[in-house]
Amino acid sequence: MAGGKIRKEKGKQKSGPYQGQGLGAGGISFHKSKGQHILKNPLLVESIVQKAGIKSTDVILEIGPGTGNLTKKLLEAGKMVIAVELDSRMVLELQRRFQSTPYSNRLKVIQGDVLKTDLPYFDICVANIPYQISSPLTFKLLFHQPAFRCAIIMFQKEFAMRLVAQPGDKLYCRLSVNTQLHARVSHLLKVGKNNFRPPPKVDSSVVRIEPRKPRPQVNPVEWDGFLRICFIRKNKTLSSIFRLKNVLSMLEKNYRTLQALQSSQNSSLGNTEIGTDTPSLGDSNGDQSMGVDDGSDDEMDVEDDDGDSDVEGEVSEFKDKVLAVLREGQFEEKRASKLTQQEFLYLLSLFNKAGIHFS
Repeated sequence: MAGGKIRKEKGKQKSGPYQGQGLGAGGISFHKSKGQHILKNPLLVESIVQKAGIKSTDVILEIGPGTGNLTKKLLEAGKMVIAVELDSRMVLELQRRFQSTPYSNRLKVIQGDVLKTDLPYFDICVANIPYQISSPLTFKLLFHQPAFRCAIIMFQKEFAMRLVAQPGDKLYCRLSVNTQLHARVSHLLKVGKNNFRPPPKVDSSVVRIEPRKPRPQVNPVEWDGFLRICFIRKNKTLSSIFRLKNVLSMLEKNYRTLQALQSSQNSSLGNTEIGTDTPSLGDSNGDQSMGVDDGSDDEMDVEDDDGDSDVEGEVSEFKDKVLAVLREGQFEEKRASKLTQQEFLYLLSLFNKAGIHFS
């Protein structure tokens, strides 16, 4: 992976703007249970700002500013910083720190939960976030309108490695495919846990996320439903996955429902939209459906079926239809763990052409 590694500085921390971060300026205690881990290494802060590529005209969204170590550097580099912070104690500390300074009129602090906040316009996002909100925040940003230029985010190391994983990698999963459909993702820095106070239990990584332009024209709900099935057992062949009774039952139910809707639509004068449409991103609350993907292993307990135990006349006709799609695209013996994004898109298009949908 590209990027370097930030090591903990040896020796005692020198006095200056980073002093007193054990409790925080003003004696603030940090809560590990809330994911509060404050950056204490000034070299790390400088490196993050440098790699963000901030322009003097940029409006910067900072999520989780803490006591403002990174905020100060962002204010020096950009036009304005909008900081979203949940903890009222941190909000007061930020306001105290920058009042009566040249930066005071270029800093706007929003107190609240970033996942429930309507985000304003911004050019760049920089975030050191509680790791428990990594996935929902990632997809909230990816669906933000208008699209921003890039986001530089500190994640738990394993989550970051899943974001950037490629086909064939051990950590390649549904999260990898979902994220990379909507953005270019690159690994920037490995960050040891001792660069924080209090130190977290695991190491971290800084990742750069650049939303794709134009946005992919895919129904996000159907895309996610399709990937959930493909990654039920990511190292099994797609042929074996699409023979599973639970999978066939769900797909056939969707198929029959859509047929009934289309029949009803054809017999009426209305133009009711149905699931065969492919709206652009953001049209279907895709951030909610995809945000639950936490990057953990996708395998789940399902009812296996070798394809020979169907009751005569039941499912078999529809199963043949599904397997014919796999044969058409030569996907029968392929595995989700090794498929590229373009292969997933192609397979989904073949299913849709056959009238088979996943939402």
